[in-house]
Amino acid sequence: MNNNTQDTAVLQHIEREVRMREGACKLLAACSQREQALEASKSLLTCNTRILALLSQLQRMRKVQILQSVGCRPSDDLVPCTGKVALSDLRIPLMWKDSEYFKNKGELHRCAVFCLIQCGTEIHDTDLVMVDRTLTDICFEDTIIFNEVSPGFQLRVELYSSCVVDEFSPGAIGSWRVRRLGGSLGCSSGKKIRAAFESAAVCGSISSGDVRSGSVPPTLSPDLLALGPKYNLLAHTTLRIEHVREGFKTHDLSLSATEDNPFWLPLYGSMCCCLVAQPLCMIQPVISGQIKIKLRRGL
Repeated sequence: MNNNTQDTAVLQHIEREVRMREGACKLLAACSQREQALEASKSLLTCNTRILALLSQLQRMRKVQILQSVGCRPSDDLVPCTGKVALSDLRIPLMWKDSEYFKNKGELHRCAVFCLIQCGTEIHDTDLVMVDRTLTDICFEDTIIFNEVSPGFQLRVELYSSCVVDEFSPGAIGSWRVRRLGGSLGCSSGKKIRAAFESAAVCGSISSGDVRSGSVPPTLSPDLLALGPKYNLLAHTTLRIEHVREGFKTHDLSLSATEDNPFWLPLYGSMCCCLVAQPLCMIQPVISGQIKIKLRRGL
């Protein structure tokens, strides 16, 4: 695949994610039920993450093209084959206080959670799980498979949480937001991608809790702040090839929230999952042809 074809494929993927993001925004504006808003907000965050990952990939590809144009050639060293990586049976244990879990005392704290799992530019999201003190573990039944993964892969698992309130009221500016998005459909793809990049970057900083004063552009902040439920990064970890083992294994989590956050959940600080890998050379021929056998005399 030449450089132009690769660029076109990535740009088409970005435009597809931009259209999906616009659809998620429209759906979020029209939501009348809490469950619908939670799912739409999850889709919006997933699209934003994919757009940022694809734009990073496009930037790396352009950098390689520039280096090649000035005479810098890539190394001729042998490149290991790619493979498949699968993650399944994801479990995240919870550590409730005795008074909450055994005695069922205190205010009922409920959160909607899901995981974003990223390897390179390939990003998957799990199903949404409602969590309260009646659960001892957050369980995701999804089996997620990544294709064409290099041996140096970094598989990032991010746990997002949103506090669920009993009363849900749709955004007051929903109709204005739909009109604004509808009018943007006639813009060129370049402008749409740039706008999506700016908005995705802001949404990403909001979700990770890294928002500084003045960091939200004035033209985007009213729209973003009204887009229904907000998911925040609760914990994350990165898995590599050395974590591939047979069976069910435990991995440490890095916590990104404290107890005073409304979306907080009492995590143990670890997660359990099955992580397996299969090199393509085990299931596909690497080289084929005729073998000539030369016999020595006297044998």
